[in-house]
Amino acid sequence: MKNTIKWIIIAVLLVAVITVAAVLYNKYSDDYTGNNLIESTPTETPAPAESDDSDEDDAAVEFSAPDFTVLDADGNEVKLSDFKGKPIVINFWATWCYYCREEMPDFNQAYKDFPDVQFVMVNATDGTRETMEKAKSYVEQQQFDFDVFYDTELNAVKAYYVSAFPITYFINSDGELVAHGNGMLSYNSLVNGIKMITE
Repeated sequence: MKNTIKWIIIAVLLVAVITVAAVLYNKYSDDYTGNNLIESTPTETPAPAESDDSDEDDAAVEFSAPDFTVLDADGNEVKLSDFKGKPIVINFWATWCYYCREEMPDFNQAYKDFPDVQFVMVNATDGTRETMEKAKSYVEQQQFDFDVFYDTELNAVKAYYVSAFPITYFINSDGELVAHGNGMLSYNSLVNGIKMITE
């Protein structure tokens, strides 16, 4: 008899814990906005990057956000500063990062919705945990439209001191770092960041 009462009490407590957990999960997941943008102040903006190019047209736009070199899908070197004169969204991601995968459909939608913005989707391709083959396969499988750039030397990761994924940076057409978002961004937060560099 005592064992039966004991098991009934345990079952009731277990149902109560599961119910409370479900209610809290629904409450907080509904409230999640992904609004974790941090605006940069002038003192946080890095010093202008030095340029080997003395061409006057190139000098017209100073590129002060930290520059880096990555590879495109064909293995060609691409510098962030190659996109100067355009508003830029940089996103650091990896296939093993759950929150990176969760936010990527929103980035793909924003890529379609804002054709004048350059999306630089930087894959942290360390060669062990993440490889170009694995990342390319994932992008193909998901049918993403944006271009992916592969940080095989971790040049970009080091330039932006990336220690956790995902992280997103917003750079205006003057090459100034305007804001960044730590962690997963919602579509609305992504649009807010884009407005900060386009309006």
